[in-house]
Amino acid sequence: MIKLIDTLSEVAGKLAAWMFFAIGLFVTFEVVMRYVFTLPTIWVDEVSRIFQIWATFLAAAFVLKHRDMILIEVAFKDPTTLARKIVETFGLLAILLFCGVACWYGFELWLKAARAGHTTDTFLATPKWITHGSIWVGLGLLFIQGLVEILRVWTVGIPPSAGHGAADDQPGGVH
Repeated sequence: MIKLIDTLSEVAGKLAAWMFFAIGLFVTFEVVMRYVFTLPTIWVDEVSRIFQIWATFLAAAFVLKHRDMILIEVAFKDPTTLARKIVETFGLLAILLFCGVACWYGFELWLKAARAGHTTDTFLATPKWITHGSIWVGLGLLFIQGLVEILRVWTVGIPPSAGHGAADDQPGGVH
């Protein structure tokens, strides 16, 4: 089950990365169409926003899995201590609490928009359930990845490089 959740987080993170890449292509296309050919599109703005919302929520579980969320190590630098495990667990529980509440209300919002047929006030009139779904899907995935991370803290331990960027992993990297 843990491997499945990790795989879902990996796939979601890679999908989010490709969505951000696509946004860059869309915006570049819009700039060329608008300023070179004076033929602006009606879809780029809204589609880019939808992709950005989905990519942001989908990336959260990936970021947690790779332990790249913001980490402040003032008092608990040593990842092998009991105090650090307790603090790490407390932080993950806070994430779970937030995700649980957001998923609950996000699902209600999504269901209401889907049942009522709400759409955006744009030329595309995109159904609002498309964007609202990102909340409970993305944060639901973050929730289950958070459960896996709590389990890891107490079974495998906290990785020594948790929270450090790529520069920290290289010899001579900035700390």
